[in-house]
Amino acid sequence: MAHVYTATVRWERGDAVFTDGRYSRAHRLIFDGLEVPGSSSPASVRVPLSREDALDPEEAVVGALSSCHMLFFLDFARRAGLRVDSYTDAAVGEMAPNDKGKLYLARITLNPAVAFSGDKTPTAEEVEALHHRAHEECYIANSLRGEVVLVPSFPMA
Repeated sequence: MAHVYTATVRWERGDAVFTDGRYSRAHRLIFDGLEVPGSSSPASVRVPLSREDALDPEEAVVGALSSCHMLFFLDFARRAGLRVDSYTDAAVGEMAPNDKGKLYLARITLNPAVAFSGDKTPTAEEVEALHHRAHEECYIANSLRGEVVLVPSFPMA
């Protein structure tokens, strides 16, 4: 295996009974020393047993895909001699039941908007080709079984 990635997840019961199901789903995720508040999604477990202001696993997957796609896109744009000024993606993940009736992230839509400057301005077709290549190479996209949809906008205003 070429790469190994680690994450530490910490949860503590505190003074909750636990066996009655009324325990906090809030926890901490630690990546390379960076600590991020985590929780179940309020769509799965009602507040106050979950936290709206914390990262839930589904959001983490959507964010990981968006980030991975962006990093590949930026590298491919640089290699093509383009200068990227900004990149914004309002990614959306949708849950649906699978063939066994279990919810999964069935569809993630990436909506990247990229602004360029400099002497070389890409055409819409060139930008779409860069997005397609980024999607094909993205480790996270290659790890998911649900549908990934790309809806890039060009040019970014």
